Amino acid sequence: MLRRAVPLLLATPVVAVLAGCAPTIGVEAAEDAANPVCAEVMLALPDRLAEDLPKVKTNAQATAAWGEPGAAVTLRCGVTPPGPSTDCQRVESAAGTVDWIVVTDGEGTWRFTTYGRDPAVEVVVPPAVTETHSTAFVADLAQAVGHVEQTRACT
Repeated sequence: MLRRAVPLLLATPVVAVLAGCAPTIGVEAAEDAANPVCAEVMLALPDRLAEDLPKVKTNAQATAAWGEPGAAVTLRCGVTPPGPSTDCQRVESAAGTVDWIVVTDGEGTWRFTTYGRDPAVEVVVPPAVTETHSTAFVADLAQAVGHVEQTRACT
């Protein structure tokens, strides 16, 4: 009996070490990250974006990331809802319609912030992702973002 238990005991630390190798993306929690609606959003997020960006661990409440360190799409729930803007765009998908305030910083980083929803959800797409992907995958977030009631729409 002891012979069978020893290999199992030796394998356990290896599994624990390998599990620790998964990347963790550092994302700052939003001001209203503890909002209960954010928990609903987090539970409904897809496991992949754009077919080849797997969801990875983050280090803060109400955050998510897809990709790899240095080239990850990040999401924060609980950011301050933005006011009206000419940068408001409606994105329709089979899962629903979401209005986003869409801005770029001129260096290739895109920032999408839900409009008309409180708490707001922010998605940041770095240049390392936009070099090889369209930002159309934000439509894949509609089902999750739909857990936050829409009270205003783009005009």
